Amino acid sequence: MAGHSKWNNIKNRKGAQDAKRGQVFQKMSKEIFVAAKSGGPDPEMNPGLRLAIEKAKSVNVPNDIIKRAIDKSSGSGSEENYDDVIYEGYGPGGVAVLVFCLTENRNRTASNIRLAFSKNGGNLGESGSVGYMFDRKGRLFIERTSDTDEDTVMMAALEAGAEDIQSTDEGFEIVTSPVDFLQVKESLEAEGIEFISAEIEMIPTMYTEISEDNEEKFEKMIDMLEEDDDVQDVYHNAGE
Repeated sequence: MAGHSKWNNIKNRKGAQDAKRGQVFQKMSKEIFVAAKSGGPDPEMNPGLRLAIEKAKSVNVPNDIIKRAIDKSSGSGSEENYDDVIYEGYGPGGVAVLVFCLTENRNRTASNIRLAFSKNGGNLGESGSVGYMFDRKGRLFIERTSDTDEDTVMMAALEAGAEDIQSTDEGFEIVTSPVDFLQVKESLEAEGIEFISAEIEMIPTMYTEISEDNEEKFEKMIDMLEEDDDVQDVYHNAGE
């Protein structure tokens, strides 16, 4: 939202995830199951599964839940099927919103997503209506501490193949291509560098400022979307 830094957004999101840990674990388990079913259970041979596992670990999903999801993909639960569906639309004030879902019931999901938009002053759009405003990129955030060596972070990221690095008082934002994301992440981890967030995301190429009048409705809409069991990720271009 306008006036909110991306660093605060990350911390707020992590806090919200901690508050509804069970639902987050369920969503991550579903994502791992789908990745393992489509590309095989070995993360070394299945980059999609490897990414899903990394994402799950970043929100502290226990190893036994990760293992159960992988085992299920080739065991008794393997007959389950989920469709990967993306909804595009506008929130209040014209903010572009992308909603990524995994669902076994498209009608239910479409109805719930449409309600979240319409109830809060937004509206669903056609496929492609807002997707062009986002780029799929790897994004890693490193918080600055008294032990942080800026030169080490910069050099390690560049040598590993990062596309862009931004340094602020709060820390470092590193952007990669999706293909190079894991290589950059693992290279930095080998240097002992830790992340407060490291994911492949849809990054806005343009931002829309949201007025104070619309901010509460927008926050309610995002909350309503993220609380839906079929929704995996929500991205928007509300101005930072």
